[in-house]
Amino acid sequence: MVRRKHGRMPTLALWMLVAVADVALLAAAASPLVTILVIAGLVIVAGAFAGKWVLNRPQPAKATYRRRA
Repeated sequence: MVRRKHGRMPTLALWMLVAVADVALLAAAASPLVTILVIAGLVIVAGAFAGKWVLNRPQPAKATYRRRA
């Protein structure tokens, strides 16, 4: 008997589509102001994490050149 593998991409895509539709329904149930405030808050948090990552990444070492004898 041939069994179908679990976790295939079409199944994952379908559940992601269901999740996006659920979020859209929740946003529609709330007021547009609440939705905009939540999205703005998420953008601010994502920007803070991105800024922290950019500021804390290690800088490459400067190349030192030597004269050959």
